[in-house]
Amino acid sequence: MVKVTIEPPAVVPALEAPVPLEGSAGSVSVDGLSVCLLGDELPGMLAEPMAYTAPPFAAPGMGTLKLTLTESNMTVKTRNGKPLLIKGGPFTAMFTVTEPAIQPTPAGPISDPVAEKPGTAEFITTNEIVRAS
Repeated sequence: MVKVTIEPPAVVPALEAPVPLEGSAGSVSVDGLSVCLLGDELPGMLAEPMAYTAPPFAAPGMGTLKLTLTESNMTVKTRNGKPLLIKGGPFTAMFTVTEPAIQPTPAGPISDPVAEKPGTAEFITTNEIVRAS
């Protein structure tokens, strides 16, 4: 699973709970689940544009998420050329606004001026058997 936290005041409802990852290693598995390779870190549901708010901008806007892994989050390359994803430490998340949230006012709407919302992410694993480096 991956847990993404965007810094307040931004609120991205789709990121409030950890999201399961789907491994693409195919023939390599742990506890019956395919292991994750580089490229599996952003689940499909998080690759789509997501709604957000950032008080006082109460009318939702939209944005996209990018995750930037560190060396501690992956092994060296495997035989298929891609590293395996491992828990490692926290890594960078960036939520980029594609349609700003709005603050309605009597004088007309005001758009959220902050185009990038920084945050952090981390892998959450249930694997307590296999260790990689």
